[in-house]
Amino acid sequence: MLTQKNLEKYADVLLWGLQTAKKSALKKNEVVLVQYDLPALRLAEILYGRLLDRGIHAVQRMVATPGMEYMFYQKTNQKQLTFIVPGEKELYRSISGRIFLHAPESLTHLKDVDPAKIGKAVVARKPIKDIMDKREEQRKYSWTLCMLPTEELARQAKMSLKQYTKQIIKGCYLDRDDPAAEWKKILKEMTAIKKRLSMLPVKHFHVESANVDLKITPGDKRKWAGVSGHNVPSFEIFVSPDWRGTEGVYFANLPSFRSGNYIKDVRITFAKGQAVKIEAGKGEKFVKKQLAMDAGARRLGEFSLTDKRFSRIDRFMANTLFDENFGGKDGNCHVALGSSYSDTYSGDIAKLTPALKKKLGFNDSALHWDLVNTEPKTVTAHLKNGKKVMIYERGVFK
Repeated sequence: MLTQKNLEKYADVLLWGLQTAKKSALKKNEVVLVQYDLPALRLAEILYGRLLDRGIHAVQRMVATPGMEYMFYQKTNQKQLTFIVPGEKELYRSISGRIFLHAPESLTHLKDVDPAKIGKAVVARKPIKDIMDKREEQRKYSWTLCMLPTEELARQAKMSLKQYTKQIIKGCYLDRDDPAAEWKKILKEMTAIKKRLSMLPVKHFHVESANVDLKITPGDKRKWAGVSGHNVPSFEIFVSPDWRGTEGVYFANLPSFRSGNYIKDVRITFAKGQAVKIEAGKGEKFVKKQLAMDAGARRLGEFSLTDKRFSRIDRFMANTLFDENFGGKDGNCHVALGSSYSDTYSGDIAKLTPALKKKLGFNDSALHWDLVNTEPKTVTAHLKNGKKVMIYERGVFK
């Protein structure tokens, strides 16, 4: 497990991450929510104390245990399934920051639950998500999150707990004297790459690997975002494309866990922006039900690339936070089905209305599901003047 010294460094990085994501220092009397799984209690206590020391109103919430979550889907009637706790909307309208500590004790406890029922509960909570998204667009709220090692994660990733813990320490730079300083350096270097890519007048990107042949249209008023403090770790940079221009085939060779289901070898064929063919080596029925959650679930909300020069993650971690930042020999790209990210809008984000989002092709959905490909690949930018520029090859930005 993580030592007290590791946890103190983790807290340093998370507080750096939250402030970086907010683009401002934490202020007295702001409200910050700390949410955590039970195994993350020690880190939650450290963060709770640190926030109180700064004069912040720290609010703590432990999330449902696997047993509670399973009972919820087994026992609830329709009203209970879509019930929003009184005061929850008011809480999210008040918080300035949110830190989530992910430490799952089970990844498969919901495997026998009807995905449609899970989807209905997710859709019912979309108004909460909309509140947070709008407040973030107004620069009134931001968030960060991390993962802690558990026996379940280690087992599903086919590692010992000791090996898994070492991967987290390495991946988050907790083995450095001042990991927050390391993250500042990474942010500076990645910011230069984001600016360079955002300046290109791109008509569309062409992603090619052994099993991927995909055209992605960034659309108007877009910029690349990422390495912003929101996720720890985070080495990816991404854009939310105009979903209407997505064409071709995408393949996720890295497995994933979602809502208690193990998913492997997902292959999605897009035509006119919509997923028209959905296949999977394992979990195909679940994938199809997830992508039927709402109208936007079959559309692209994100396109992301990770540079292996920064990421020290080189093993499957059975968790999207780490797997979407995989470095290894060839880096990775991932796409997300579902909701897009407003922070890839290049204009004044506070003026990004729902109508403007729709006009620009930003996708809206209760779903956001990252699917990762780690094959050797090239990404070519087809520019508006007819020229082509290779921006990414075998895990490195060009």
